[in-house]
Amino acid sequence: MKKGRILSGMRPTGALHLGNYFGALENWVKLQEEYECYFFVADWHALTTGYEDTSDIKNNINDLVIDWVSAGLDPEKCVIFLQSSIKEHAELHLLFSMTTPLSWLFRCPTYKDQLNQIKDKNITTYGFLGYPCLQAADILIYKANFVPVGEDQLPHLELTREIARRFNNLFEEVLPEPQAILTKAKILPGTDGRKMSKSYGNTIALSDSPEVIKKKVSKMVTDPARIRKDDPGNPEVCTVFAFHKIFNEGEIPRIDEECRKGKIGCVQCKRELAKRMVEYFLPIFERRQEILKKPGIVAEILQNGNEKARKIASGSMEEVKKAMKIDFI
Repeated sequence: MKKGRILSGMRPTGALHLGNYFGALENWVKLQEEYECYFFVADWHALTTGYEDTSDIKNNINDLVIDWVSAGLDPEKCVIFLQSSIKEHAELHLLFSMTTPLSWLFRCPTYKDQLNQIKDKNITTYGFLGYPCLQAADILIYKANFVPVGEDQLPHLELTREIARRFNNLFEEVLPEPQAILTKAKILPGTDGRKMSKSYGNTIALSDSPEVIKKKVSKMVTDPARIRKDDPGNPEVCTVFAFHKIFNEGEIPRIDEECRKGKIGCVQCKRELAKRMVEYFLPIFERRQEILKKPGIVAEILQNGNEKARKIASGSMEEVKKAMKIDFI
């Protein structure tokens, strides 16, 4: 028996990198074994900050689904679907926008943070301000019991719970308040030591081949104070060592000691890391190659998932409209 229903999604904004994998996707693969999981491509959410240029969204949707399945999501064990194909998301979002106080939206942490951080785009739009209503609709239309989130995302989920609570108080108790499944993400820096981000060009993509992984590892930033091979190093300021903690955990005491004593050079250390990373991601890379041999597989996965998601969503909308007494026909 499954433990309950889970809903989560990702925006199709480009190739997934290791931060995305260890931050969410790795956990999703485990959750599909225990829960009834619905995972959606959040293409409407991609428009909140990227509405001016939509030229890559179609390809990004295709690549995202391939990344998911390559990483281990199984369409036989979970429902994979496209947000914009389920029009009930937009309908419920509209109804929530009628009942959600503006003050709730203005206090959303992401709204304030991104207004300060994103200076090259005009995001002073209703779509950006009101995206929590759409996010709530995404979750509540499937009556999800749980949403996997990191601690920094808890305020977003609480806003969804408040929207559900307000609806139930105003009309009728129809929408369950979803609970959080807290996930502890493994944090990896970018290859240059900064936060891993596509905008910095310092990512390792989930789709990278073994050769590309080796090349990127060879260019990783190490201890800047270490000039010669036998100079004592400081692993704590080394990007390569941060990756060893994830991919080579059993060798951490040895690598730490040898680095500090100047017994292992940065080139050798990078080679060890590259070998481990290639071994770790080879099954994912091989699954990707098999998927790429099947034209139309992504469309098939989404079509099947859309049908399953639509059945749940349409039933929920009937209940919502009945509770609001707007089921005229």
